[in-house]
Amino acid sequence: MIEQLLQQVNSLTATIDAQTQLIAQLNQTIQGLKEQLNKNSKSSSKPPSSDGYKKPAPTSLRKSSGKKVGGQDGHQGTRLAVTTAPDETVKHMPSACEGCPYYQMCKGTACIAEKRNVIDAVVTVNVVEHQALEIPICMLHGGTRKGDFPSDVNASVQYGENLQALSVALNTVGAVSIKRTHEILSGVFNIPIATRTISNMVKRCADGLSATVDKIKQRMKDSALGHFDETGTRVDKKLWWVHNASNCEYTYLDISPKRGFKGMEQCGVLTEFKGIAMHDCWASYWNYPDIQHAVCCAHLLRELTGIAENHPDQKWAAAFIDLLMEMKKVKEKAIAKGKESLSYYYLHKFDKKYLELIEMGRKENPLPETTEKKRGRKKKGKILPLVDRLADYKASVCLFAHNFQVPFDNNQAERDVRMIKVKTKVSGCFRTEEGAKDYLKIMSYIGAAHKQGYNAYEAIKNAISGNPDFIFA
Repeated sequence: MIEQLLQQVNSLTATIDAQTQLIAQLNQTIQGLKEQLNKNSKSSSKPPSSDGYKKPAPTSLRKSSGKKVGGQDGHQGTRLAVTTAPDETVKHMPSACEGCPYYQMCKGTACIAEKRNVIDAVVTVNVVEHQALEIPICMLHGGTRKGDFPSDVNASVQYGENLQALSVALNTVGAVSIKRTHEILSGVFNIPIATRTISNMVKRCADGLSATVDKIKQRMKDSALGHFDETGTRVDKKLWWVHNASNCEYTYLDISPKRGFKGMEQCGVLTEFKGIAMHDCWASYWNYPDIQHAVCCAHLLRELTGIAENHPDQKWAAAFIDLLMEMKKVKEKAIAKGKESLSYYYLHKFDKKYLELIEMGRKENPLPETTEKKRGRKKKGKILPLVDRLADYKASVCLFAHNFQVPFDNNQAERDVRMIKVKTKVSGCFRTEEGAKDYLKIMSYIGAAHKQGYNAYEAIKNAISGNPDFIFA
């Protein structure tokens, strides 16, 4: 009897142990699914477009300034300027005077009570005919003489630089597809411009920019600070990666089927780069140990926010957010006062607090104990790897506070690759690698021109006319 009871107890104990283990696994799965559902653009690297129509509640880390919403007193405003030389003038008499026998007499003596200007675009097509004149007999040298056409006039009928520039601008900067560009231009100008013609315009523009884009690439290699990022797009139904290298003056974009080290090597900027590389801590960037690295703190803030929201017991995460924001605020105040570095007091204070929070994070997330011997490293979960990353790359995370030339985030690179996502959403994909590279050449050139103070249409028109290097002047 006792033996049966002992066997039953042992059986129940084994069942309870198995159920306890299963419950723990299910709780872990549920927690993972909850974290997945709670992820949004504010707490992870997911893009804002993935938030859907139900936008997450505002979780801005910026504190209220106390100022009223809208334009502040004394700010420089803009408005439509009233021109003193209108192209056309329309006079309006009182409607009650129509049909009056004295209408014409009153119209001659009427004075202007008020002026209002309407600014509109006049869509016209200007056709310029070039004629090569021929002299039958030259009075000086004898023989026949014939005039030469300009070098850019090489067909019996062709489109001019303005229309070419507009076509390229719509397809690249405007992210409009070739077909819709054809529909817009045909509808507005009443010109039956073919889709193949538009494609050729984009191709010729890109070919003319090869040397200029190479110069931009070289200037990025020689830059003291570079922002690096990568984003996915579709080329011939396959996932490719656009690699970006940029700063406040230039933008260089290239494409590769690989995202990591091989893709970076193929694009060829980091291979010869000697400055400070700002990036999002993607593992492949650390394959370049000979350069100085700076980690984007905006990415870290999103990860920390996700931990603080999904794991309220992780007190270190919220404290780390406060530390990074305090470091940013103190740096901005120092810059406003004309200082070039933080004082030893602040650097020591931030360094001490940083190490304390790392230790706190490790205490709250110890390595799990394993009952069975398994090969390989112990699973750390999702929180401890972030703690280790913050500890391992402390110098790169805090570099923005030590070097005022280094920004707090990598927003420059993210802004420079944003149009790639817009183009992908609008057009779906690039049909060929050559087409993708042509697009990136033009966008590299336009990005650099914009940073030099030129608008996209002006830059494209200069490129078509054979003067793309004006951006370096």
